[in-house]
Amino acid sequence: MVNPSKKQRLSVYLEPEVMKALAAYAARRDQSRSLIAEAAIASFLSPDAAERQEAATTKRLDQLDRRMTRMERDVGISIEMLAVFVRFWLTTNPPLPEPAQAAARAQAGERYDAFVAALGRRLAKGPKLRQEISDDINSDGSPGYQPNRQR
Repeated sequence: MVNPSKKQRLSVYLEPEVMKALAAYAARRDQSRSLIAEAAIASFLSPDAAERQEAATTKRLDQLDRRMTRMERDVGISIEMLAVFVRFWLTTNPPLPEPAQAAARAQAGERYDAFVAALGRRLAKGPKLRQEISDDINSDGSPGYQPNRQR
């Protein structure tokens, strides 16, 4: 008769790749292969294993959904900001006279290249606008920006 508190032996045949993965996982966790295999079988046979997996997947999808919502909001704000700026710029800056337009076109390429280089530097190392905005707003919600403040 088998003692119910004593573990029983089971022999299984594993594919070489599965055996390598089991051995590597056991070594990383500093556990025996038998213990890892037993836990895997118990998890596989557990009635709530699928529910736990589904809960973990749902949690991750919810996190991704919140990130996407924030990104959509940020992109919408960026588009509106650009549209307001362009409208403001077009209404406050008169068109250049004909002789000055030729000179402006000649400098446009150089100025654009300088703009792209400055943008690249800012993206690579500078503070992001989102960080500057949060720095300009106090924790109580009052504006922290003072026009005469030096940065």
